[in-house]
Amino acid sequence: MGQTNSHIAVLGTGSWGTTFSQVLADAGLEVRMWGRRGTIVEMVNSGENSAYLPGVELSSRITATTDLKSAVTGASAVVLAVPVGVTGEVVEAAVAHAPEAPFVSLSKGIEPGTMRTVSQLIAAAGNLPPSQIVAISGPNLSMEIAMRQPTAAVVASEDVETAKQIARACHNEYFRPYVSTDLTGVEVAGAAKNVIALAIGASEGMGLGANTRATLITRGLAEMTRLGVALGARASTFAGLAGVGDLVATCSSRLSRNYSLGFRLGKGMTLEEALALSPGIAEGYKTAPPMLALAGDHDVDMPITRGVVEVIEGRATVAQMGEMLLGRPQKMDGWEIELLD
Repeated sequence: MGQTNSHIAVLGTGSWGTTFSQVLADAGLEVRMWGRRGTIVEMVNSGENSAYLPGVELSSRITATTDLKSAVTGASAVVLAVPVGVTGEVVEAAVAHAPEAPFVSLSKGIEPGTMRTVSQLIAAAGNLPPSQIVAISGPNLSMEIAMRQPTAAVVASEDVETAKQIARACHNEYFRPYVSTDLTGVEVAGAAKNVIALAIGASEGMGLGANTRATLITRGLAEMTRLGVALGARASTFAGLAGVGDLVATCSSRLSRNYSLGFRLGKGMTLEEALALSPGIAEGYKTAPPMLALAGDHDVDMPITRGVVEVIEGRATVAQMGEMLLGRPQKMDGWEIELLD
């Protein structure tokens, strides 16, 4: 990325962090991963992260360490693949060792309590300008990409040159990045689609079919768009890869942790029982309450999100959520609210 003998640091050794490391390595870059768990780091250094991507042989360009300073020092970019809840502390620790590097978020969510997006968390924790903050989103199911199946993504930054720089870095024969300056729209879409995926998984866990799925995808897209526009995003972003593209992938595959969590809820499990069977972090159930609060602050109607919150907080069953959505007042089609007379 323009620096001699530089590498890219990837912070987080879960499925998406490991997969994106492989994307970067296949683009010809050296990658230094960081993780807290020594056992996972040892797996990565052995050539396979069998805890998260069993059977996937990792590139020799990827190394891993438990030493954050070692991973980040000299990096031409720092990629964040950690849960939303620890993003701030990780950025604060990392920025001292790479103060000029772009910080690239792979995480999709809203922080409980503050209702901040991940880019806002990065800016606050690292005291970084917009030109150093990037988000990547899109239809990116980790295992499919790790198997080098073709996909595309959106690389977003308020600074188009920074976005182009990161897009060039991760472009390879199976991973095609597009560029956007609508950072807000890309982040809202990425966070909201996890919540919609919970609802769709729950409906299919109940045995409902393709019509219900299509309805929830379409109306979910409408409420995502309403929130994004209220926050200053472009409506067109939600018709692209970060919006409908990611929504369709996440809401249609058992590889999606959020869809699978919702599916188990639809089968009658409690949230605790469903989470215990989750192979990784499903951010949707943590994102839904702060997203609904954010929508309330901006007078945005998000009925599917509200229904998900009612279920995960124990105030409604999945069946009652469906009844609530079907019983709402009639309105004109489209993402804007226009009630019928």
